[in-house]
Amino acid sequence: MPKSLAEVASQSSASSAVGAAVATAAAAPGGRVGHYRWVICALLFFATTINYVDRQVLGLLSKDLQAAFNWSELDYGNIVAAFNAAYALGLLGAGRLMDRFGTRIGYSLSLTVWSLAAMGHSLATSAFGFGVARAALGVGEAGNFPAAIKTVAEWFPKKERALATGIFNGGSNVGAITAPLVVPWIAHNWGWQWAFILTGAIGLLWLAFWIPLYGKPESHSRVTKAELAHIQSDPPDAPVARTPWLKLIPYRQTSAFAIGKSLTDPIWWFYLYWVPPFLRQNHGLDLTTIGPPLIAIYIIADVGSIGGGWLSSSMIKRGWTVNRARKTAMLICALLVTPIVFVSNVKSLWLAVALIGLAAAAHQGWSANIFTLASDMFPRRAVGSVVGIGGMAGAFFGSTMAVIVGYILQVTGGNYRIPFYIAGAAYLTALLIIHLLVPRIESVEDSVREDAGPFSVGTIVGFGFMGIIFGSFAGWCTGLLSQVSGQHLLEYMAAGALIGAVAGIVCGMAITAVNRKP
Repeated sequence: MPKSLAEVASQSSASSAVGAAVATAAAAPGGRVGHYRWVICALLFFATTINYVDRQVLGLLSKDLQAAFNWSELDYGNIVAAFNAAYALGLLGAGRLMDRFGTRIGYSLSLTVWSLAAMGHSLATSAFGFGVARAALGVGEAGNFPAAIKTVAEWFPKKERALATGIFNGGSNVGAITAPLVVPWIAHNWGWQWAFILTGAIGLLWLAFWIPLYGKPESHSRVTKAELAHIQSDPPDAPVARTPWLKLIPYRQTSAFAIGKSLTDPIWWFYLYWVPPFLRQNHGLDLTTIGPPLIAIYIIADVGSIGGGWLSSSMIKRGWTVNRARKTAMLICALLVTPIVFVSNVKSLWLAVALIGLAAAAHQGWSANIFTLASDMFPRRAVGSVVGIGGMAGAFFGSTMAVIVGYILQVTGGNYRIPFYIAGAAYLTALLIIHLLVPRIESVEDSVREDAGPFSVGTIVGFGFMGIIFGSFAGWCTGLLSQVSGQHLLEYMAAGALIGAVAGIVCGMAITAVNRKP
């Protein structure tokens, strides 16, 4: 579809959706709960859509760019890893930024940076240049999910948060659908540079809606008294001081969230960046025919995003505990991913699409629930930081998996079997670890009465895990600076992870011993 028509349709749909929601909220009688919080949810949905359009462009054009610039599979893996590593480092500060300055300012800055970075890809002329552009994009995009989760915690009661999270998280699928609809046409007719320029520019349009429509619910003129009471219907958070990150890490709840994200987020990155080349290689597609299969995959995934959030929310409304509802929903999602292990042997294109679509839908349902765990377990003032820590862990491990996938494809001649096996097992492993660390999901004020000790499970796991993350990243950077690749690069990363784990545990014990109250 020509870009001018796509833009008009996108802008018209966005304006109509937001305008209709505003009208509904304004029309709500004083005695009824209004709906303006869903306008805010719509804005989060559109921002997430833009976020995924911008990051999807590289995956769609990867085969063509590899041919044009003579990249190897390892080069492509390192380019993807550059985005993930920068995204992780951005998350290290993004949650804190949102907690301190609020989502209105933080979200605006984040989206401006990532839009300009997306457009900057058009200037790249080498694998290194694309790596720099991807790193800049990662830093900017890191603010999206911490801002969105914090906004949901501020605007929705607990019983609606999973559904609201599922709706805005569905924007990732809509973005992934929009990208193959528009990007191949732009690249085919105007060149790959314009694909990056035009998709990046769309993000700046979102600010024209966000700035005038967003505000705190307690002071917003469009929020009725009844709706505000509904938003604030949960018991208020205990009046506690801001919790430093070093005090968040020893909580088993923080480790459960972060480890769960680190094992499953990389699978979504894998789908995003390697499913297009997988389909082109194994099923004979090209730039002009890749669109429909990808659109089908992400339409299926969008159902999972909303369905996963709805499932646990409906269970809670029926009287299930938060613990039972969230974990049951996550178990169902984890089981639905497992058929993906067969996809590399499938000869039928549309059967492969169905298997990948099912796994992507299950991931999105899982994601809606694991995001909500942060607001289930932590007070609002800490949610952004916890989500930032978890997102950082997921992105760093996504960087590690990108290097591993690139290496596997390089040495096996493009055989995707092992990466899909990893994808099939990741979610059940993550759920098992989450349950072992947090047998019962509840607020940290209810489950933790005193600071964690230096020899506690939370301290050892939390700081050891952080050490693995940063050690692996340091190993990757050291390997690149030493100009090693392939197996040697993985050895650098493994050595860094081992050293980091030991150093993290030792430092964590010392920190908690010093900070522990007498």
